[in-house]
Amino acid sequence: MAKEEALELEGVIDEILPGGQFRVRLEGDRVILVYTAGKMRRNRIRSAVGDRVTVEMTTYDLTRGRLIFRHREGAAPAPGPGRRIPVRKRR
Repeated sequence: MAKEEALELEGVIDEILPGGQFRVRLEGDRVILVYTAGKMRRNRIRSAVGDRVTVEMTTYDLTRGRLIFRHREGAAPAPGPGRRIPVRKRR
């Protein structure tokens, strides 16, 4: 039996929940619960309220999904002069 294709939809993050979960508003004012995909978690890609994202959903449960991509237009601003970014030292 072949695996069914996943639906990819775009939306905007409405709310940040604990455990790497978000409430995302899709086109048509539909709100779903999504979790961060493993590649985004591994690469430490941060998402904030108002970011435009791509969500992957299965046809079996249309109320949940997986956040697979954060678009750059809604990205959070770079840290200002008061915030220092830690630098790893090479050995």
